[in-house]
Amino acid sequence: MTIMELREKRNKALDAAKAFLESHRTDKGVLSVEDDATYTKMEADIDALTNEIHRLERQEQREAEMSMPINTPLTSKPSGNMAHDKKTGRASDAYKDGMLTALRTNFRQVSNVLQEGVDADGGYLVPEEYDSRLIRVLEGENIMRKLGHKITTSGDHKINIASTEPAAAWIEEGGALQFSDAKFAQILLDAHKLHVAIKVTEELLYDNAFNLENYIIEEFGKALSNAEEDAFLNGTGVGQPLGLFAATGGGTVYKTVTKLTADDIMNLVYALKRPYRKNSAFIMNDQIIATIRTFKDGNGAYMWQPSYQAGEPDKLLGYPVYTSPFAPEDAISFGDYSYYNIGDRGTRSFKQLTELFAGNGMIGFVAKERVDGKLILPEAVQILKIGSTTAKS
Repeated sequence: MTIMELREKRNKALDAAKAFLESHRTDKGVLSVEDDATYTKMEADIDALTNEIHRLERQEQREAEMSMPINTPLTSKPSGNMAHDKKTGRASDAYKDGMLTALRTNFRQVSNVLQEGVDADGGYLVPEEYDSRLIRVLEGENIMRKLGHKITTSGDHKINIASTEPAAAWIEEGGALQFSDAKFAQILLDAHKLHVAIKVTEELLYDNAFNLENYIIEEFGKALSNAEEDAFLNGTGVGQPLGLFAATGGGTVYKTVTKLTADDIMNLVYALKRPYRKNSAFIMNDQIIATIRTFKDGNGAYMWQPSYQAGEPDKLLGYPVYTSPFAPEDAISFGDYSYYNIGDRGTRSFKQLTELFAGNGMIGFVAKERVDGKLILPEAVQILKIGSTTAKS
């Protein structure tokens, strides 16, 4: 019996069961004992037919799968634009192409798709691919973005810091418990605006052979990266992030010396509490490194341990050393920089300057971001201050 015949038989059985139920109800609206047994038998027959139909349907599906060829020849060009991989919004190819067209035409040809990323200040949010590439440029150039803890937020980000610690105490059997009050401080990550502007000649702008996209990403990325790193290390906290070396709110000043010695470096390491030393590193200027590389231990071996692996930092006393041209020439930082929190507010955006450089045959572009940075636990970073004269031991 085919599936179609079984379905017709089940439909007739359903109609018969329905008619039997309507015609055999008593005045009270129920079935007698004998009629109930008959109706139960009719339901069982319907369930049996349903099970058989499902069984034959599964059998047909297996037979269809078995009859399919093992290797199906390609009849069209492979494409990565599968439906489940389709990107939308600022991540879509249409948005990226629309932004590039707008840049090349000095924003005279603005596609409607760019309205998905309109910035409040009149610019356009960069495509997600551009933004991630800008982030990679920033991380590649900016040591603090490598070492710090990054937070992406759409509003003010509050961080709670425990300002007191519970103390353990011995008590006698049956003695009263001692409770201490927990107090918390709060640090707010704000959103300081950072921007970079560049000028491009009209010839380069309209020349399709010129890779405008990569040029803008790299130039904007480097400029933003340098400004960020300077602020993350030296910022005052007024209209910019609060820097690691800031006199107030930065790392803890361990000591001030007039002449740097090998013992000072050793003591700086152990001035940091043991729990922080596990993930700690040095940050210093190249001028200080030139001095430290001449230091030797008691056995005459140089303290400096150069890295022989590409991408790995050199080490001093077993800890990584990161250099920055923005690090002060009169201070060395040692600590766990994951306690330096970097808050990225939203995403980066582009804006064109229409008339400002028109007389010079130039087109201006501005990229901006909103970011903040603060060391949320000053004791996690120790600072060694050095006097005006830096000499070797």
